[in-house]
Amino acid sequence: MERMDQNMPFLLRYENVAWYESGKVRILDRRVYPTEIRFVECEHYQQVAQAIADMVTQSAGPYTAVGMGMALAAWEVRGQAKEKQIPFLRQAAYDLAHARPTTANRYGQITFRAADLAEAALEAGGDPIEAIVNSTLESLNRRYSTMQTVGDYLAGLIPQGGSILTQCFGETIIGTVIRAARAQGKDFRVWCAETRPYLQGARLTSSCFAEMGFETTVLTDNMIAWAMQNEGIDLFTSAADSIARDGHIANKIGTFQIAILAKYFGIPYYVTGIPDRDKHTKDDIVIEMRDPQQVLCYRGIPNCLPQVHAVYPSFDIVPPHLISGAVTDRGIFVPYLLDRYFDTQTNPFY
Repeated sequence: MERMDQNMPFLLRYENVAWYESGKVRILDRRVYPTEIRFVECEHYQQVAQAIADMVTQSAGPYTAVGMGMALAAWEVRGQAKEKQIPFLRQAAYDLAHARPTTANRYGQITFRAADLAEAALEAGGDPIEAIVNSTLESLNRRYSTMQTVGDYLAGLIPQGGSILTQCFGETIIGTVIRAARAQGKDFRVWCAETRPYLQGARLTSSCFAEMGFETTVLTDNMIAWAMQNEGIDLFTSAADSIARDGHIANKIGTFQIAILAKYFGIPYYVTGIPDRDKHTKDDIVIEMRDPQQVLCYRGIPNCLPQVHAVYPSFDIVPPHLISGAVTDRGIFVPYLLDRYFDTQTNPFY
């Protein structure tokens, strides 16, 4: 298998996303990167699920972590009777898929396929761990390959020497748009919204673009209007944790207000990703509510007095009238016509 992570930033190389080996899953801790390069080691699949819930990895990272977590689950019950292994793996598939609610449908495509492959391997006298690891790597490679097409389309929308604004950490699309820009001989400036309260934009997105040689500037989340007014931003783009068929998308909290500002200043907003077949309207999108303590402090340092309250909705839902286009592997769709993405047969993405 030809790996699709060549010429990718450190964060996007396969072993630095999530990796299974010898009864352990190793996950790069994105909560502290780039201040520190630290890996979290998991010896039970429940620890993988907890790592995802705790945002040790996020964006598309959990898609790989849940697959590797299924390999770890198979390791935990190795040698036991098939009648014990299969129910254990089915439970692991459910638990890992529901590590975070907004993307449970996407994780589940990976984990339940892994459970099916493990069962088939057991029936055939094969190794379920090997079957799951190979499937996870194939899925990872497939996503990178598919997202390269998306990155090619997105790079084509960016003017030579222009400026783009990003929100949160779009993971694969960042690596693929970088490769596309290099192939097209195109350069541009990158402005990264800081993305409070976890600062993924400041820590992760900016690291990827800067590492690959792009002029990169971080903005706190309350500087966006100023930048749009004064810095000549040509395009706002983000990935999406969910893309409903009616054109509504869910992305990191703060995306909605940036989309409103982009509309006000006449700046196009392009969302990237693959629509969710099973989410027909915004009502099918579940918004994860995270621990408010993560707003009240950062890296263990309190920002407020103990009697202060907080709220932490993890995602925004952005309506289609604020989105200029959805950039997919099948082209760029007007959000109101996004349902047409499914008019022809689509290959599995996750």
